[in-house]
Amino acid sequence: MNPQQYCQEKAAASGSSFYYSFLFLPTAKRQAITALYAFCREVDDIADECQDIQTAYTKLNWWRDEITRLYAGQPQHPVSHALSPAIKQYQLAQELFMEIIDGMQMDLEQDRYQNFSQLQLYCYRVASVVGLLSAEIFGYQNRKTLKYAHDLGLAFQLTNIIRDVGEDARRGRIYLPLDEMAQFGVSETDILHGHQSEKIQALMEYQISRAQQLYDKAMSQLPTEDKASQRTGLIMAAIYRTLLNEIAQDGAQKVLNSRTSLTPLRKLWLAWVTYLKN
Repeated sequence: MNPQQYCQEKAAASGSSFYYSFLFLPTAKRQAITALYAFCREVDDIADECQDIQTAYTKLNWWRDEITRLYAGQPQHPVSHALSPAIKQYQLAQELFMEIIDGMQMDLEQDRYQNFSQLQLYCYRVASVVGLLSAEIFGYQNRKTLKYAHDLGLAFQLTNIIRDVGEDARRGRIYLPLDEMAQFGVSETDILHGHQSEKIQALMEYQISRAQQLYDKAMSQLPTEDKASQRTGLIMAAIYRTLLNEIAQDGAQKVLNSRTSLTPLRKLWLAWVTYLKN
């Protein structure tokens, strides 16, 4: 198996909505974004799956060293080999890969966020940075496109957080800002034990509204001249925003006890329709 095949399998196996947006890219860009996504999966799996925290730290530090080796022209991992041509062709900044690793380390050190400002730093590292790297791969003429990519990444991560409230709670994690929970009269116990109530519903509707506003803000910042090059991001947005709408329609508090998802066929349909529109 060559490095590109490794990354392709990693991306396909995840079942992520992102995978469907990659299908319409030209070969070089598709290989680059797939390698970037595979890197994100590698480091994210460390934070999610390593039971021993010291082992997780060791693995994340290995990846920090690997990024240094990659930029020195001495990659070892299949994902790094696949990333090597991309970092040169698209001038991807080394520090942004380090930021992603720092974001994954936050999952080892923090399972609560006092306020949205704290949560926003986490979202920046694990999602907005990925958006910025992706924008470089897709290409742009106007630097305002980077603001769009930053905010779209944040909107994606907030959608993930909303979708995964129950799943994260079963791991002992709460990503909802604690001060906002208190504002709505929701306790940690309510979240951890999946207690549904009008207060939970109101809290989740508030989170959904913020994410929707960020999608609107991101779209308003995408310059017309870059819509075609950033089409892949628009496909991702169509899929993720549809998911967010589904969560809202199903009754937002249901995320405590079940996981809303779109079928592969529906994701593919949304990808195709969005591609034709843009």
